[in-house]
Amino acid sequence: MLLTPNAMSPGLRTGLYLTTALIALFLLLPILFIVLLSFGSSQWLVFPPPGWTLKWYQQFFSNPDWMAAAMSSFKVAILTTLASVALGLPTAFALVRGRFPGRDFLYGVFTLPMIVPLVIIAVAVYALFLKLGYTGTLFSFVVSHVIVALPFTIISIINSLKLFDQSIEDAAVICGASRLQAIYKVTFPGIRPGMMAGALFAFLVSWDEVVLSVMMASPTLQTLPVKMWTTLRQDLTPVIAVASTLLIALSVLIMFIAATLRRRNEARSTS
Repeated sequence: MLLTPNAMSPGLRTGLYLTTALIALFLLLPILFIVLLSFGSSQWLVFPPPGWTLKWYQQFFSNPDWMAAAMSSFKVAILTTLASVALGLPTAFALVRGRFPGRDFLYGVFTLPMIVPLVIIAVAVYALFLKLGYTGTLFSFVVSHVIVALPFTIISIINSLKLFDQSIEDAAVICGASRLQAIYKVTFPGIRPGMMAGALFAFLVSWDEVVLSVMMASPTLQTLPVKMWTTLRQDLTPVIAVASTLLIALSVLIMFIAATLRRRNEARSTS
């Protein structure tokens, strides 16, 4: 039987809360250190910082190399998100509603990038694009990121499709709408939370990706994680902590937006 916090004894409840707090502290403490280091006055990554300053943020936003890497990350992440949703939507429909042999096997193939070690995918994709002469291009970045982001989009949309009552779509067809009109005006709004969740997952996967990006990078095109990686190998400047803080901040913001949209959809469904 599952125990609720109110059904537990005071000692067990206190121990549960304490254990949860310690685990959360263990997970969040490195992130907190990085954020504090980004405001440190030392030119090295020293903790605790001897003082506090915003000059590293000024250096980040005034450095054209860092800004170019950040814009490249945005561009690649947005294109990856659009491509993942555009490919994941029909794929999810086919896997949920299709009746063809090998459907389960095909589902396993699409989710394989979540299981295979990322370095293996990176080496394979790099060898392919090197042979085609596309390494160091925006196309190679987007395609390689879509490979690892697409499974998250497909799974999110599949879950929404399985929860959606298809009889509502059938009722729209009976009332005179074509099947495409019913899918566009009835099914798509019903599975919108899954589509948005898949898009957010795809964006975050692309935004934080470093292994594939290192393989695809060139002197003229590199994403923010690649710029952080190359700078870290040369110099332990606090600007790296600034870039890390901005990466974390954007990820947290997107997670907050996703949680807000989910609550709104739940409230709308309840009403």
